[in-house]
Amino acid sequence: MPARTHTRTHRPDTVDVRLPWWAVALPALAFAALLLLIVEPGQAHATAGDPAIGRLLERVLALLPA
Repeated sequence: MPARTHTRTHRPDTVDVRLPWWAVALPALAFAALLLLIVEPGQAHATAGDPAIGRLLERVLALLPA
C-alpha cells in the first residue's frame, strides 16, 4: 500500500506587502546625506563641458534646508 502524500489545499494567490512610510524615507534621507558629504555646497561647480549637472546640483542644494 503506497503512502499518501499531503498536498497543500490552500495556497495564497497573491502576497500583500506594504511598507511603512519610513522604509522609503530613511534610505532617501541617507542617500541625500551621503550626497551632501561628497558634494559640499562650496564645491558644487559644474565642469566646463556639462553645465546641466551644476544647475541640477544647485537646485538640489537649494531645496535642502541649510
